[in-house]
Amino acid sequence: MKTFTFHGIPNQPFSSWLTEGMKEIFSTRGYTYLPAPEDHPKLVFHLADMENPRPYRRKSQATFVVTIIETFQKPKDIHKEAYPYLVRTLANHLMYVVHHSDGTELYFLTPEQGRYSIMVDSNQSDEEIFEKIFERLEPLASSRLVINNDFYEDLPEPLWEGDEVTESLSVSGKKLDTMNLLPAPFPLEEVLTPSDIRHLNRLYGIGGLSYGNLSARKDENNFWMSASGIDKSNMSDVGKDFLYISGYDEKSNAMKVSIPPKIKPKRASVDAIEHWMIYREHPEVGAIVHIHAWMDGIQATQFNYPCGTLELAETVAQMVSESEDPSRTVIGLKNHGLTITGRDLDDIFERIDGKIIPQVPMD
Repeated sequence: MKTFTFHGIPNQPFSSWLTEGMKEIFSTRGYTYLPAPEDHPKLVFHLADMENPRPYRRKSQATFVVTIIETFQKPKDIHKEAYPYLVRTLANHLMYVVHHSDGTELYFLTPEQGRYSIMVDSNQSDEEIFEKIFERLEPLASSRLVINNDFYEDLPEPLWEGDEVTESLSVSGKKLDTMNLLPAPFPLEEVLTPSDIRHLNRLYGIGGLSYGNLSARKDENNFWMSASGIDKSNMSDVGKDFLYISGYDEKSNAMKVSIPPKIKPKRASVDAIEHWMIYREHPEVGAIVHIHAWMDGIQATQFNYPCGTLELAETVAQMVSESEDPSRTVIGLKNHGLTITGRDLDDIFERIDGKIIPQVPMD
């Protein structure tokens, strides 16, 4: 069932107007409003205090949280000033309401550092404004995460120390760093309490935030991939930096990861499901790189589905299939970045050399 609720009390006239409008449009579009949060609402709009932003403590990873923060000062750097609120409140999305001399602007920020905005002014009706908000948030509300891992201590012993494929991943990670395409991992410990970090890790298995990933095919059914939350410019250890992805278990909704015995593994990147779908459908694809950057003249997804969702993976995999050459294509992820396929990693870097735009366009 599609359910939504609000957590927190509007403390400004605009917030009251905003929440009532969202309540109405989501209710008329097939979502059931819950007067009080139940154990597992699908979508929670969390009204947070700018001076003391606390998280909504969801009980299920399937619950998506949109934090709403309201300010009366136009920020000099919207990302630098607003992004910490996204992290502090453990949200999937941030709606940053900025009142300034020209009107009111709604900024939407994603964990992937995507950003776009909607201007609220007298030239638009309430219906038009809330229709735009619904169009932005509905993909979030309806998406399904695939971020769990099932670990198996069955990695063949000859691969315990890596192979030529992991070596190519290590070299490519350094190339991404040289190209300035590896933002520093976000310092969670600087904005979250130890309790919040434990909750985040318990719910999602996340111990840090980093951006971008890369993988390379080992054989018909398996591929190596960079792990989540690591420094991609300094990858060396199997099970911690490199993960051997052997499949997807639909029943448990988890990626299958083979590891050496007696190690504490890192988790697979949230994009592992997307890579798995592409490799499964296209034997000619030998490598995939995902970066938070852009290129001109590419085809892009219509919606900004969150990372690690089945919907994003299916959309990108379908666009790869429909491309002229699935083994050598570039797909844009709206407000997010690029997924690039190649026959191998060298092929990818040769094709993108000199064509990368560091700033992802936001609309």
